[in-house]
Amino acid sequence: MTNAPNRLEPRWPAMLALLAVGGLRLALPESLSVGPGWLLITLVAVLIIPTVWARQRGLDNLNKVLGYVLTSIVTLDMIWSLYLLIAALPLHKESPQDLLLSATALWITNILVFASWYWRLDAGGPRARELRGVHTDGAFLFPQMTLDQQAKRDMGEQCWSPGFVDYLFLAFNTSTAFSPTDCPVLSRWAKLMMMVQALISFATVALLAARAVNIL
Repeated sequence: MTNAPNRLEPRWPAMLALLAVGGLRLALPESLSVGPGWLLITLVAVLIIPTVWARQRGLDNLNKVLGYVLTSIVTLDMIWSLYLLIAALPLHKESPQDLLLSATALWITNILVFASWYWRLDAGGPRARELRGVHTDGAFLFPQMTLDQQAKRDMGEQCWSPGFVDYLFLAFNTSTAFSPTDCPVLSRWAKLMMMVQALISFATVALLAARAVNIL
């Protein structure tokens, strides 16, 4: 089936990703997080309501601003928790199990947070991509963008546009292979963000490896 131009991109995967970030926060001990464990998921859930409302009302600017605020909150929370985790290592106040669980939760959070940023920022954001109907230019060169017109028609992809899962796959590859693997990065801002994501991923993996060696 061919996608229709100017279709509405489903937003629920992006919303679920941010809720998952709030849920992962519950895995952290309170000493490695700001406030109680339920605080972040509550803030996310509360802010999602006006974000969805603005989207349904066609208030695109308000929807974009609320989306940026929501993603910024989970980003700052992740960075602060990572700092607390690194600072806690030499103090030996947390059990090895808690440190391993916290590092794993932050590694997954890193993927979800940066996938959300790529989805929000690439080619003007999801609304701008919807209005164009077909994705031909952006910060990332997805494989579908390199197909010729005949190949796109044969595959039913002539109106293809990336969704949240495409950016999630990109973020997952960045955190595991430390590279985008399937699509080159074209924009400087995207290169910088992927460098930061890879650095955070490397730091958490290094913490996991160091703790695993100590436990063994």
